Amino acid sequence: MVKLVLIRHGQSIANKEDVYTGWSDSPLTKKGISQARHAGKLLLHEKINFSDVHTSVLVRAIKTANIVLDEIGQSCLPIHKTWRLNERHYGALRGLNKNRTREIYGEEQVALWRRSFYTVPPLLEKIDHDRRYDCFPDVVVPRGESLKMAYDRIVPYWTDGIAPKLLNGENQLVVAHGSTLRAMIKFIEHISDQGIDGVEVANGTPIIYELDHRLKIVEKKIL
Repeated sequence: MVKLVLIRHGQSIANKEDVYTGWSDSPLTKKGISQARHAGKLLLHEKINFSDVHTSVLVRAIKTANIVLDEIGQSCLPIHKTWRLNERHYGALRGLNKNRTREIYGEEQVALWRRSFYTVPPLLEKIDHDRRYDCFPDVVVPRGESLKMAYDRIVPYWTDGIAPKLLNGENQLVVAHGSTLRAMIKFIEHISDQGIDGVEVANGTPIIYELDHRLKIVEKKIL
Protein backbone atom coordinates (compact mmCIF):
# COMPACT_ATOMS: atom_id res chain seq x y z
CA MET A 1 0.00 0.00 0.00
CA VAL A 2 1.07 3.59 -0.60
CA LYS A 3 -0.15 6.84 0.92
CA LEU A 4 -1.13 10.16 -0.61
CA VAL A 5 -1.69 13.13 1.70
CA LEU A 6 -3.46 16.31 0.60
CA ILE A 7 -3.33 19.54 2.65
CA ARG A 8 -4.87 22.90 1.85
CA HIS A 9 -2.66 25.82 2.90
CA GLY A 10 -3.29 27.54 6.24
CA GLN A 11 -5.56 30.55 6.45
CA SER A 12 -4.37 33.44 4.28
CA ILE A 13 -5.15 37.12 4.71
CA ALA A 14 -7.54 36.79 1.76
CA ASN A 15 -9.31 33.89 3.47
CA LYS A 16 -9.66 35.95 6.64
CA GLU A 17 -11.05 38.92 4.72
CA ASP A 18 -13.27 36.64 2.56
CA VAL A 19 -11.71 37.93 -0.66
CA TYR A 20 -11.23 36.14 -4.00
CA THR A 21 -7.54 35.49 -4.56
CA GLY A 22 -6.78 32.92 -7.25
CA TRP A 23 -3.28 33.29 -8.70
CA SER A 24 -2.44 36.34 -6.58
CA ASP A 25 -0.26 35.93 -3.51
CA SER A 26 -1.77 36.36 -0.06
CA PRO A 27 0.41 35.78 3.03
CA LEU A 28 -0.57 33.39 5.78
CA THR A 29 -2.17 34.89 8.87
CA LYS A 30 -0.96 33.97 12.36
CA LYS A 31 -3.85 31.52 12.44
CA GLY A 32 -2.74 30.12 9.10
CA ILE A 33 0.78 29.53 10.37
CA SER A 34 -0.68 27.84 13.45
CA GLN A 35 -2.88 25.66 11.24
CA ALA A 36 0.12 24.59 9.19
CA ARG A 37 2.05 23.67 12.34
CA HIS A 38 -0.92 21.75 13.68
CA ALA A 39 -1.28 19.87 10.39
CA GLY A 40 2.38 18.90 10.65
CA LYS A 41 1.98 17.71 14.23
CA LEU A 42 -1.01 15.57 13.24
CA LEU A 43 0.98 14.05 10.37
CA LEU A 44 3.94 13.38 12.63
CA HIS A 45 1.82 10.92 14.60
CA GLU A 46 0.95 9.08 11.38
CA LYS A 47 4.66 8.25 10.88
CA ILE A 48 4.51 8.55 7.09
CA ASN A 49 7.83 8.84 5.30
CA PHE A 50 7.34 10.85 2.13
CA SER A 51 9.48 10.76 -0.99
CA ASP A 52 8.28 14.02 -2.55
CA VAL A 53 6.24 17.14 -1.87
CA HIS A 54 4.17 18.89 -4.55
CA THR A 55 2.91 22.43 -4.25
CA SER A 56 1.95 25.46 -6.32
CA VAL A 57 4.11 28.50 -7.09
CA LEU A 58 2.01 30.62 -4.71
CA VAL A 59 3.53 31.75 -1.41
CA ARG A 60 0.72 30.62 0.91
CA ALA A 61 1.04 27.02 -0.25
CA ILE A 62 4.84 27.01 -0.34
CA LYS A 63 5.11 28.40 3.20
CA THR A 64 2.56 25.89 4.48
CA ALA A 65 4.51 23.04 2.87
CA ASN A 66 7.75 24.21 4.49
CA ILE A 67 6.13 24.47 7.92
CA VAL A 68 4.59 21.00 7.62
CA LEU A 69 7.90 19.48 6.53
CA ASP A 70 9.67 21.12 9.45
CA GLU A 71 7.11 19.71 11.89
CA ILE A 72 7.43 16.16 10.56
CA GLY A 73 11.23 16.33 10.38
CA GLN A 74 11.40 15.87 6.62
CA SER A 75 12.60 19.26 5.42
CA CYS A 76 15.23 17.56 3.25
CA LEU A 77 12.60 16.29 0.82
CA PRO A 78 12.48 17.60 -2.76
CA ILE A 79 9.67 20.12 -3.27
CA HIS A 80 8.15 20.22 -6.75
CA LYS A 81 6.54 23.62 -7.42
CA THR A 82 4.19 23.86 -10.37
CA TRP A 83 1.69 26.36 -11.74
CA ARG A 84 -0.60 23.41 -12.42
CA LEU A 85 -1.36 23.24 -8.69
CA ASN A 86 -2.15 26.96 -8.43
CA GLU A 87 -5.52 27.93 -7.04
CA ARG A 88 -8.33 28.32 -9.54
CA HIS A 89 -8.08 31.71 -11.25
CA TYR A 90 -11.09 33.84 -10.32
CA GLY A 91 -10.56 36.36 -13.11
CA ALA A 92 -12.09 39.80 -12.60
CA LEU A 93 -13.49 38.73 -9.21
CA ARG A 94 -9.95 38.76 -7.85
CA GLY A 95 -9.56 41.12 -4.90
CA LEU A 96 -13.32 41.51 -4.35
CA ASN A 97 -15.03 40.62 -1.10
CA LYS A 98 -17.35 37.65 -1.59
CA ASN A 99 -20.29 39.25 0.18
CA ARG A 100 -19.84 42.35 -1.96
CA THR A 101 -20.04 40.24 -5.13
CA ARG A 102 -23.30 38.75 -3.87
CA GLU A 103 -24.68 42.25 -3.51
CA ILE A 104 -23.57 43.17 -7.04
CA TYR A 105 -24.36 39.97 -8.94
CA GLY A 106 -26.84 38.13 -6.72
CA GLU A 107 -26.58 35.00 -4.57
CA GLU A 108 -27.45 32.58 -7.37
CA GLN A 109 -24.85 33.86 -9.82
CA VAL A 110 -22.09 33.93 -7.21
CA ALA A 111 -23.00 30.40 -6.12
CA LEU A 112 -22.58 29.27 -9.73
CA TRP A 113 -19.20 30.96 -10.04
CA ARG A 114 -17.97 29.45 -6.79
CA ARG A 115 -19.43 25.94 -6.84
CA SER A 116 -20.39 24.96 -10.39
CA PHE A 117 -17.94 22.73 -12.25
CA TYR A 118 -18.38 24.51 -15.57
CA THR A 119 -19.28 28.16 -14.91
CA VAL A 120 -16.50 30.65 -15.73
CA PRO A 121 -16.19 33.87 -13.67
CA PRO A 122 -15.91 37.29 -15.36
CA LEU A 123 -12.57 37.38 -17.16
CA LEU A 124 -9.76 39.85 -16.68
CA GLU A 125 -9.41 42.24 -19.60
CA LYS A 126 -5.76 41.30 -19.99
CA ILE A 127 -3.29 38.87 -18.51
CA ASP A 128 -1.07 40.17 -15.72
CA HIS A 129 2.68 39.86 -16.17
CA ASP A 130 4.38 37.70 -13.54
CA ARG A 131 7.96 36.50 -13.89
CA ARG A 132 6.99 33.10 -12.42
CA TYR A 133 5.39 32.26 -15.75
CA ASP A 134 7.86 33.88 -18.14
CA CYS A 135 9.26 30.54 -19.29
CA PHE A 136 5.82 29.25 -20.30
CA PRO A 137 3.65 30.04 -23.35
CA ASP A 138 1.17 32.88 -22.81
CA VAL A 139 -1.73 30.41 -22.87
CA VAL A 140 -0.61 29.05 -19.47
CA VAL A 141 -1.81 32.14 -17.61
CA PRO A 142 -5.62 32.39 -17.77
CA ARG A 143 -7.85 35.44 -17.53
CA GLY A 144 -10.25 33.37 -15.40
CA GLU A 145 -11.12 29.69 -14.90
CA SER A 146 -14.03 27.41 -14.17
CA LEU A 147 -13.29 24.46 -11.90
CA LYS A 148 -13.34 22.30 -15.03
CA MET A 149 -10.54 24.38 -16.54
CA ALA A 150 -8.49 24.01 -13.35
CA TYR A 151 -9.24 20.27 -13.38
CA ASP A 152 -7.92 20.01 -16.93
CA ARG A 153 -4.53 21.45 -15.96
CA ILE A 154 -4.27 19.43 -12.74
CA VAL A 155 -5.01 15.95 -14.12
CA PRO A 156 -1.94 15.90 -16.43
CA TYR A 157 0.26 16.75 -13.44
CA TRP A 158 -1.32 13.93 -11.47
CA THR A 159 -0.75 11.55 -14.37
CA ASP A 160 2.86 12.54 -15.06
CA GLY A 161 4.16 13.90 -11.74
CA ILE A 162 2.36 12.14 -8.89
CA ALA A 163 0.83 8.84 -10.00
CA PRO A 164 4.11 7.28 -11.28
CA LYS A 165 5.74 7.87 -7.89
CA LEU A 166 2.77 6.38 -6.06
CA LEU A 167 2.84 3.36 -8.38
CA ASN A 168 6.50 2.97 -7.43
CA GLY A 169 5.48 2.71 -3.77
CA GLU A 170 6.61 6.23 -2.83
CA ASN A 171 4.36 8.17 -0.43
CA GLN A 172 3.47 11.64 -1.74
CA LEU A 173 2.45 14.90 -0.04
CA VAL A 174 0.49 17.57 -1.91
CA VAL A 175 0.09 21.02 -0.35
CA ALA A 176 -2.13 23.22 -2.47
CA HIS A 177 -5.40 25.15 -2.53
CA GLY A 178 -9.11 24.65 -1.94
CA SER A 179 -10.26 24.46 -5.55
CA THR A 180 -7.12 22.69 -6.73
CA LEU A 181 -7.58 19.96 -4.17
CA ARG A 182 -11.31 19.70 -4.88
CA ALA A 183 -10.41 19.05 -8.51
CA MET A 184 -7.84 16.41 -7.55
CA ILE A 185 -10.29 14.77 -5.15
CA LYS A 186 -12.90 14.71 -7.92
CA PHE A 187 -10.47 12.78 -10.11
CA ILE A 188 -9.22 10.41 -7.40
CA GLU A 189 -12.68 9.60 -6.04
CA HIS A 190 -14.52 9.65 -9.38
CA ILE A 191 -16.98 12.27 -8.15
CA SER A 192 -19.59 13.48 -10.63
CA ASP A 193 -19.64 16.99 -12.07
CA GLN A 194 -22.69 17.72 -9.92
CA GLY A 195 -21.40 15.95 -6.81
CA ILE A 196 -18.24 18.02 -6.54
CA ASP A 197 -20.40 21.01 -5.62
CA GLY A 198 -20.73 19.67 -2.07
CA VAL A 199 -17.05 18.90 -1.49
CA GLU A 200 -15.20 21.22 0.89
CA VAL A 201 -11.52 21.21 1.84
CA ALA A 202 -10.69 22.95 5.11
CA ASN A 203 -7.51 24.96 5.68
CA GLY A 204 -4.70 22.99 7.27
CA THR A 205 -6.57 19.68 7.53
CA PRO A 206 -4.62 16.63 6.25
CA ILE A 207 -6.53 14.17 4.08
CA ILE A 208 -4.85 10.77 3.92
CA TYR A 209 -5.53 8.23 1.17
CA GLU A 210 -4.23 4.69 1.34
CA LEU A 211 -4.04 3.35 -2.21
CA ASP A 212 -3.54 -0.10 -3.67
CA HIS A 213 -1.21 -1.09 -6.51
CA ARG A 214 -3.68 0.29 -9.07
CA LEU A 215 -4.16 3.51 -7.09
CA LYS A 216 -7.66 2.51 -6.01
CA ILE A 217 -8.69 3.89 -2.63
CA VAL A 218 -8.41 1.39 0.19
CA GLU A 219 -8.99 3.91 2.97
CA LYS A 220 -9.55 7.63 3.35
CA LYS A 221 -8.93 9.44 6.61
CA ILE A 222 -9.32 13.13 7.47
CA LEU A 223 -7.25 14.18 10.49
